[in-house]
Amino acid sequence: MDAVARHPGRRFGTPTAFGFALAAALSIGLYVFGKDHTPDYSISLFGKTGTDTLALKSVLASVVLGLAVFQITSAAWFMGKLRFLPRAPARLGTVHRAAGIAALLVTLPIAYHCAFAYGVQTFDTRVAVHSIAGCFFYGAFVAKLTVVRSKRLPGWSLPLAGGTLFLTVALLWYTSALWKFNGFDLPI
Repeated sequence: MDAVARHPGRRFGTPTAFGFALAAALSIGLYVFGKDHTPDYSISLFGKTGTDTLALKSVLASVVLGLAVFQITSAAWFMGKLRFLPRAPARLGTVHRAAGIAALLVTLPIAYHCAFAYGVQTFDTRVAVHSIAGCFFYGAFVAKLTVVRSKRLPGWSLPLAGGTLFLTVALLWYTSALWKFNGFDLPI
């Protein structure tokens, strides 16, 4: 008996494969765009330019990190992983989804400015890690949505996708907002 017959609910369907292909294409497409794009350092964000843009983006990135902490905590709560808490309220799933949408929306102006003002740059380690993680973030987001919608993936795939997305947000914050807040230096 083949694996599909033994575990009919554990195979990739066309929508799942398409979702993962879209996630990979999005990350790769953002990287290619960023590498080929000529940076325009004069692009503003909400009327801010230069150092003021970095301050604004750092605050927005901190909001995204806060929402990501809520996302990972609320997911663990309603999945029953925080046993010291009472049963999660029914509305927590709705609030979780709304916070995820809010986090994504807050990233858009940051990503717009990064993509058009700087593109993907690899001249030093911090910038290279930040640029690549920024491209990876949107693919990871699409992959997480694919996992959420799939009924055919193993149970560990959702925590893996959510954790990967959270760690990507944390890495982006560390290489940008914390760098800015720490006097343009990364703490070790």
